[in-house]
Amino acid sequence: MSASRSLLDTRPLRTSPVFRRLLIGRTVSTLGGFMTMVTVMYQVWDMTRSTAWTGAVGLAQALPLVVFGLFAGAWVDRADRRRIYLTATVGQAACSLLLAVQGFTGHVPVGGVLALVALQSAFGALGAPAAGVFVPRLLPPDQVAAGLALNQVTGQAMMLLGPALAGALLGWLGIGVCYLLDALSFGLAFYGAFGLPALPPEGVPSRAGVQGVLDGLRFLAGHRVVRGALITDLAATVLSFPVSLFPLVNAERFGDDPRTLGLFPSALAVGGIAATALSGRLTRLGRPGAVMLCTSAAWGAALVLFGLSSSPWTGLALLALAGAADATSVVSRSTIVQTRTPDSLLGRVTAAEQIVGQAGPSLGNVRAGLLAGWTSGTTALVTGGAMCVLAVAAVAATTPGLREGAAAGDAAGPAAEAPGEA
Repeated sequence: MSASRSLLDTRPLRTSPVFRRLLIGRTVSTLGGFMTMVTVMYQVWDMTRSTAWTGAVGLAQALPLVVFGLFAGAWVDRADRRRIYLTATVGQAACSLLLAVQGFTGHVPVGGVLALVALQSAFGALGAPAAGVFVPRLLPPDQVAAGLALNQVTGQAMMLLGPALAGALLGWLGIGVCYLLDALSFGLAFYGAFGLPALPPEGVPSRAGVQGVLDGLRFLAGHRVVRGALITDLAATVLSFPVSLFPLVNAERFGDDPRTLGLFPSALAVGGIAATALSGRLTRLGRPGAVMLCTSAAWGAALVLFGLSSSPWTGLALLALAGAADATSVVSRSTIVQTRTPDSLLGRVTAAEQIVGQAGPSLGNVRAGLLAGWTSGTTALVTGGAMCVLAVAAVAATTPGLREGAAAGDAAGPAAEAPGEA
């Protein structure tokens, strides 16, 4: 019995058929999304042979989320979240269909491909804050963390499977088929969400436009626990995100073998899957703040050791530990956000969380790349990990509400507290 409690808590799958169907649909859609990510990169590189254009793919994906995310969150807090999510899903599927058409015909310039990617990302910016309210509305408070862990482990698994599947299908069936499979995957996501009940916001609906966005930002500025959770995530990504250093580390430790480059992100994903699969005790603990602080510091410490390691296989093991810490931290952070935020503000706060999750790694990659160019890859990794640990310690010292925490089951109280309280 004790060992079983350490495994991933699957109660939400047994107790909520609606959540189970939603999870299956979103998992298949996530697989299609990772396939499209690789396919777009491959197509743009094949069309241009330019790293500047492949870098523009990331920009096309990130900018709509950053620019429209908070406004989308304000809209989500005014309307039926189910209907908004279904609309966004249809929009994303349509973009994938258009990408498939141009993939089969080959007559669209690279700017047109990026425009479709950006439009699909804009629909994603609308759907993400709507989806952010599903778990706390569908599951009892003591199962919210478990539901988020299930979302996390399936997402990590698709991150591992999707790029590999896309690589195999690209050489066999071509880019058009990969895009088409992604479009079809949205059909399952639509089916999974279609059975949801209507989910209008509880409490006072958001004000329209900029005023609604500002209300959300005021909540974030005043609520120390939620603010501390997002700051911790920024510390872990902006200060220490290592992905842009992987080619350099691969050259130094694996002789620049292109076959080994994929081992680095795979190690992160494997660690994340393993940690989430064994997250039962942590999600039942009811202390998401303390767990998030400890695992965020562990992420930074693992990257310091990765930077100092001279053995390639020890380095990969340390990356797996970092991935495990990161996945656990993500589940804990999302639990804090979704149990400490009033439902009427959850769309906007989820949108802010999504922006942090998108912008933080991008800025972290820029920081790491620039610092490695001025110094070395080892310096960039070690200093980044150390700064992450110090920043997390500072958040822990100044935010007692995170250290002490409240159980997910006690969310009703903290979620409704005054913005200035911890």
